[in-house]
Amino acid sequence: MDGSQVVNPYLAGNFAPMRSEDDFQLEVVGEIPAGLAGTFYRNGPNPQFEPRDAYHWFSGDGMIHGFFVEDGKVRYRNRYVRTPKWELEHTAGKALFGTFGNPMTTDPAALGKDSGVANTNVLWHGGRLLALEEGHRPFELDPVTLESRGYRDEYRGKVTAHPKLDSETGEMVWFAYSAGEAPLNGQMSYGVTNAAGEVVRRSEFEGPFASMVHDFNVTRGHVLFPILPLTLSLERAMSGQPPIAWEPARGSHVGVMRRDADVASIRWFTTDACYVFHPMNAWDDGDLIHADVMEYPVAPLFPTLDGSRPQNAFARLVRWTFDLAGNSDSIKRTPLDDLAGEFPRFDERRACLSYRHGWFAGIARETATNVRFDTIAHIDLATGKRTDHVYDSGDSPGEPVFVPRSANAAEGDGWLVAVVYRGAEDRSDFVVYDAQNVAAGPVGVAKVPRRVPFGFHGNWRSA
Repeated sequence: MDGSQVVNPYLAGNFAPMRSEDDFQLEVVGEIPAGLAGTFYRNGPNPQFEPRDAYHWFSGDGMIHGFFVEDGKVRYRNRYVRTPKWELEHTAGKALFGTFGNPMTTDPAALGKDSGVANTNVLWHGGRLLALEEGHRPFELDPVTLESRGYRDEYRGKVTAHPKLDSETGEMVWFAYSAGEAPLNGQMSYGVTNAAGEVVRRSEFEGPFASMVHDFNVTRGHVLFPILPLTLSLERAMSGQPPIAWEPARGSHVGVMRRDADVASIRWFTTDACYVFHPMNAWDDGDLIHADVMEYPVAPLFPTLDGSRPQNAFARLVRWTFDLAGNSDSIKRTPLDDLAGEFPRFDERRACLSYRHGWFAGIARETATNVRFDTIAHIDLATGKRTDHVYDSGDSPGEPVFVPRSANAAEGDGWLVAVVYRGAEDRSDFVVYDAQNVAAGPVGVAKVPRRVPFGFHGNWRSA
């Protein structure tokens, strides 16, 4: 032992928090298209204070980064999501909650208080800007000032960070996991919010086992609930073992249900152990359902049952097919591409429907220790052709988000927006691509004078 202190990698480099709240007019290089008008909102973890215990990237306080685009110009604004947790700790001047609200490491003054961080996604629906995190209710923000307005109590409990917006009905379809009263339980919820922002359904059911269910799939007629073997266990947690752990012997289960049916009708399909954080899209095809997902052979970022860390695993795009008319409950899995990647996106006007174009953040320089994205990829699912823009070593793009050129433009005709970290300069850029020509690189770049820490998800709201 040399006495040196081990640095948590998720508190260092561009994972490290940026605690200032700023407003900048950004310098533009190239051209921000005149037709691109609106706001790109992006959420991510940004702990307000030094953590009390072993920090996990998923547990930091939410911070919204807004890029306001108009007439070829870009303004930047960032604000914390002022959850009850943030407010309590802000008043105390220090961290009070353990990671994920762990009661064993939480200050007695905060025990039993709301530990929500609203740090994972941000989207516009029903006239409201909502910051989302899967352990709590949606949290409303002002779309211009980014000021916090508070939880939306009509949801009556947890809601996923990854609801699906039905492109035809305007509905927001959502779910929740560990939705019961006890911690780390196997109860699931299924819900629907209509286009006006009114919650019109919330139903509960039990999954095959308690699992961390980060995302799900929705088609025009069906909903798919993936119960994969990243398991939850209160018993493990109470005995000092990992509360969330990779348990491949459980196998993978996906529940399929008609969107308008009772949860008692869920039919369970199975396949070998794998994990999915994020799907791209899903659709009905007669008696078949197809779901394109970023599939990992082993769940990353979490330990096995004995507490050891598995070797880094990488996700690749795979198509899952379910045969509703067949006698088998097995899932057919078909690889679609060989580039490691994550954060898959598509033209959201084709949400829940068949589609052709997808984009994702990729890893061209794949090594056992490299988990940073270095590529923006476009895949044409009709031809199987993929085109890439690979960044210089040290630069790292985040999730790419598609913006249509107009409401009636053809699928995939528009722009791609993303935030890119520039390693050599230790700062970030907002970049805009021609979505059909990502290989040419960005057509316009807006330079942020400091870092935008690595984060999770964002969405575009047109002006």
